[in-house]
Amino acid sequence: MQRVLIVGAGKGGVAILKILQETEMMEVAAVVDLNEDAEGILLAKSLNIKTGTRWEDFLTQQIDIVIEATGNTEVFKSIREKRSKKTVIIPGSVAYITAKLMEEKETLISKLKNESYKQDLIFNSTHDGMVAIDEYERIILFNKSAERMTGFNKKEVLGKQIIDFIPSSKLPRVLHTRTMEVNQEVILENGKKIISTRIPIVNESGLLIGAFSVFKDITEVVNLAEEITNLKEIQTMLQAIIHSSDDAISVVDEDGRGILINPAYTRITGLTKEEIIGHPATADISEGESMHMKVLKTRRPVRGVQLKVGPNKRDVVVNVAPIIVDGKLKGSVGVIHDMSEIRQLTNELNRARQIIRTLEAKYSFEDIIGTSDEMEFAVEQAKLGAKTPATVLLRGESGTGKELFAHAIHNASDRKYNKFVRVNCAALSESLLESELFGYEEGAFSGAKRGGKTGLFEEANNGSIFLDEIGELSSNTQAKLLRVLQENEIIRVGGTKPIPINVRIIAATNVNLEKGIANRSFREDLYYRLNRMPIHIPPLRMRKQDIPALCQHLIHKINQDYGRNVEGLTKEAINYLTSYDWPGNVRELENVIGRAIIFMKFNEVLIDVKHIQTLSSSVENMNVLDETIKITKDKSLSELIEDYEGKVLSKVLKENDGNKTLTAKSLGISLRSLYYKLEKYNLANNSMQ
Repeated sequence: MQRVLIVGAGKGGVAILKILQETEMMEVAAVVDLNEDAEGILLAKSLNIKTGTRWEDFLTQQIDIVIEATGNTEVFKSIREKRSKKTVIIPGSVAYITAKLMEEKETLISKLKNESYKQDLIFNSTHDGMVAIDEYERIILFNKSAERMTGFNKKEVLGKQIIDFIPSSKLPRVLHTRTMEVNQEVILENGKKIISTRIPIVNESGLLIGAFSVFKDITEVVNLAEEITNLKEIQTMLQAIIHSSDDAISVVDEDGRGILINPAYTRITGLTKEEIIGHPATADISEGESMHMKVLKTRRPVRGVQLKVGPNKRDVVVNVAPIIVDGKLKGSVGVIHDMSEIRQLTNELNRARQIIRTLEAKYSFEDIIGTSDEMEFAVEQAKLGAKTPATVLLRGESGTGKELFAHAIHNASDRKYNKFVRVNCAALSESLLESELFGYEEGAFSGAKRGGKTGLFEEANNGSIFLDEIGELSSNTQAKLLRVLQENEIIRVGGTKPIPINVRIIAATNVNLEKGIANRSFREDLYYRLNRMPIHIPPLRMRKQDIPALCQHLIHKINQDYGRNVEGLTKEAINYLTSYDWPGNVRELENVIGRAIIFMKFNEVLIDVKHIQTLSSSVENMNVLDETIKITKDKSLSELIEDYEGKVLSKVLKENDGNKTLTAKSLGISLRSLYYKLEKYNLANNSMQ
């Protein structure tokens, strides 16, 4: 680091001092000026830099650079005569120019801030929502009205993919077609309806740089329409709505007499139309105050009020709102929710959650698509494993279909009529995973349920349990799992009594367990227990002849999900897909086919290359990676594969600007697996935060 002496603490000296404070290449040794109260002297003192009135006191052999900022020629000559040969002297004119440049810089920054403030003021003052994206579909503009309509914060969405926040957005389509779309109706995820005009953004050179959308909440239009609609039109509209609703609805006039009810009202309250129409709003109240009458008095809506209605004193919750036309109160409308139905639905929901948690396996070997030798061999091994009680270890890359094989093995075994429990070992923390797998006794830890809890191994008794990402288990949990395999019994957390179980374990991993044994992150004895029946599921790049059949299966599935009628792919599209190595395997293929169908026009029935052009960059990236791998005699296959995996991780991480969540999603692996691999390949410290 070079040491600098500044002679002169006026405007030029101050500018030089500020600049040098921002660099790490130079250190200001001292600041000198005849005026001890000069601005630069005071600034230097505040920065703990030495000051003085004589430059001769500081011009030593340790000074590398002297900046003469007084503008006095005699001072410059004196310093030049007395400096050592290795000391460089810079004249005051340079300091003057630097000061001017600093002033211009601050002026320009001030103007830029002012212009930016004006632009933000304009964008945020409009009542219309405004959203703009760049050519990579990232949000670059999001005004206050857009925040209000979508419910997302500007800081939350800027720089992110628009599809991640507004999946229904058609801006990416405008970006690809370069076609303006005017007054298009869109339903947002929060249920709001908007009218949107979308425009591609093209610069003076004709280069597409993004797309822009202006949209309006048409709820306002509906409100305006209601203000100019008479009571008869409102009544007609209400009749059409309430008769099709499963909720009980009642309407009263401005005097509080019933004018309209729907069939659901009679079902819930037990009161007929004759008992309500023309009668006071209090006719249906068994216990409590009529909310219709309260709303008519206050002209304000009420929500969530509990009452008892009808002869059976049915417990209900009511919402009532006033009907106002041209500023005049014309009545009120009430919606009644049956609490007994809500309780029943809640119980059914809890039961459904329990059923889903212990669902029988959904897939069989007939659902496994593939005629390649590699896949047929894996299927034959799995069928053989299904007929034995042995532990099965499914090995393969992420997205190859390990869970599909686990379902099929369970359904082909003699345990198929018992439970099939799935556990993602990487999705739960160590403490939570242990209590989930083995259960816990009452009082085992703070927050434990009264009576304890049954673990997943107990729930899967006489059935099968699928332990996905087994390589992510902690050493403590590995030891307990080994006991299950050896002794066929478990001990609950906080308990001492062994509980015998009869469970078929199907494990799966996409990591190198042998390497885990070498670095002592995975127990060797557990490995040999799990590896009794290993089944290697081939990656998609090793069975590309299965891609056409897989695509046809995926198209049929996505057609049902999206309500489309796509028939297949063109020959060119199939050739294009088979030219890619699919690091994300079948999961990535499904993602590409789904995205292609989304962006297809409704009159198109065949997927062509143009619909999957986003794959081209991935193909090029993989080709570049292929060129970087050199086959050498001194490296084994596993070492070459690890080199390749490290390069893929580094490249995809860079493409996602260091965003680990997006990187894990694009690679089709869990975030926990990604962190493990980044640590494995020494990429954790190099990735952007």
